[in-house]
Amino acid sequence: MAGSLQDQLLKAGLTNKKKVKQAERQKQHTAKQIRQGEDVVDEAKAAAEAARLAKLNKDKALNQELTEKQKAKAISAQIKQLIESNGLDLSGMEQDYNFTDGKKVKKIYVNDLIQHQLSRGILAISKLGTTYYVIPAVVADKIRERNAQYIVSQVDVSELDTVAEDDPYADYEIPDDLMW
Repeated sequence: MAGSLQDQLLKAGLTNKKKVKQAERQKQHTAKQIRQGEDVVDEAKAAAEAARLAKLNKDKALNQELTEKQKAKAISAQIKQLIESNGLDLSGMEQDYNFTDGKKVKKIYVNDLIQHQLSRGILAISKLGTTYYVIPAVVADKIRERNAQYIVSQVDVSELDTVAEDDPYADYEIPDDLMW
């Protein structure tokens, strides 16, 4: 089997003389361009490079999305741990405490001390799943920094002392033991 690959392909009948001459012309034309210093653009290389860049961009977007999901999951786990570890034990409480969760009025059972602290903003109510927890305001602030949706009810201390100028009941003091 001596001879070039082209000769072997011609003998096997896999190509014809016209295609061989066309390949020779293309080879000579490319060599001439290289000698003259022209930029030879290999279409296959350009397509491969474009495909590689597209895949690289797609991989970066997927990695960024995955990283964001992992961060959100980590923050959610931190919030869950903060709520569960700092939640007060409300078992055996008998006094109703009403608060709003969105547009619904909800009720938990507390004692006098917890009710007083909730009304003064010292404690806050958070929601984890369908369960409500009473947590300290400091913990509620940490949770609010991560995701404010977990805090259901917390009295703003700055609103307690301010009175609107046009309030017709400004002269009347609200009793501390008033329940609604």
